[in-house]
Amino acid sequence: MTRYLIAFTAISALLLAGCSRSTGAAAASPATIASRIAISTAQASTREVPASIAETGTFMADETSDIAPMVAGRVVATPVNIGDYVSQGQIVCELDHRDAQLRLDQAKAQLDQASAAVRQSQSRIGFNGQGQFDASRVPEVAAARAAYESAQAQARLAAADAKRYQNLVATGDVSRSAYEKAHTAQETADAAANAARQQYEGALNAARQNWGAVENSQASLEAFRAALAQAEKGLADTTIRAPFPGFITDRPATAGEYVALTSKIATIVRIGVMKLHLNTPEQQAAQVRTGMSVTARVSAYPGREFTGRITAVNPSVDPNSRVFIIEARFANPKGELRPGMFASARILLPGGEKAVFVPRSAVLRDKTTDSYQVFAIDNNTARLRVVVAGDPEGHQIRVSGGLTGAETVATSNLSALYDGAPVQVK
Repeated sequence: MTRYLIAFTAISALLLAGCSRSTGAAAASPATIASRIAISTAQASTREVPASIAETGTFMADETSDIAPMVAGRVVATPVNIGDYVSQGQIVCELDHRDAQLRLDQAKAQLDQASAAVRQSQSRIGFNGQGQFDASRVPEVAAARAAYESAQAQARLAAADAKRYQNLVATGDVSRSAYEKAHTAQETADAAANAARQQYEGALNAARQNWGAVENSQASLEAFRAALAQAEKGLADTTIRAPFPGFITDRPATAGEYVALTSKIATIVRIGVMKLHLNTPEQQAAQVRTGMSVTARVSAYPGREFTGRITAVNPSVDPNSRVFIIEARFANPKGELRPGMFASARILLPGGEKAVFVPRSAVLRDKTTDSYQVFAIDNNTARLRVVVAGDPEGHQIRVSGGLTGAETVATSNLSALYDGAPVQVK
């Protein structure tokens, strides 16, 4: 009996100890559960997307011009302001043109004088300005030539008479005195013909000299015409016009200010087409070429993509940064893209690739390190994954560098999570 009592007492003690341990374990479980961070989760996914290269760049205007004056002067009017759209040839600035107008009036008067001098010199030789000059057609030259030809005819006639009298003297048919008279007449005719020739040559030389004067006056006329054209240009240069259609982005000149040739009157940009310069690592040099499509996003239009094409690939690589520049052009008919806008771009390559997507709410940006984080849930424990965030697509965002696509990720209460944090899925 005593033996049974001892055994019962021992069993009772064991049962009481077991109950005590069971009660303690049951009390610890609610505390552990309460310490877990409540979260929502979603499944990462993998799908085929077009192959691409992600780059960043800055939009630039298709054309940018700092408009400078062609002549120095005082500004009298600036009919445009910053933000105005101007067409090609529209007046941007007016300079004081009074001096230029006076120079133009003077050049016109000098041209008129030169034209009168040309007409006067032409009239001296009977040239009407039509066709080629022929000195023999000058009236004085023509008269001298006629006189010379007449004197030549008289000399030939006198020579024939003298020859005939010479023969008659030999036969005794005429007297010696008659022959000498005929011979004297021949010498007189020869002298007259020689004088007429000299007069003809003199008139011819004078006509040629007068033609030289005409040429000189014509050369002076051309010089005055050039001076007039220069004066007209000088007057036109006092009106500064837009070189191409675009928007005014700066206009430092104001009325009353004196501007020099190096002064900037205004800045005009053409943004109907925008250029995007992308600094691309040299490892991508073999993959890109002109004609490829490029998509770009800017913060001013969240969720919207602009599409352009590569128009130029710089053949040289910067030896310091090991990058080369790609230029893409984007149509911008509404002017939504503006010079200086930062863009995240993607160059679309031939073929496709697998990409991992998670909900946007699963990505947390760490401002301290300027990185993006995702918490993968493994056995009720949060595991920190640093990822590279790509472009959002609807409610999802593409990530790379930290996930395989098979993970379950946290989508709420991310700011309370840390690597190794216990979690409780709601």
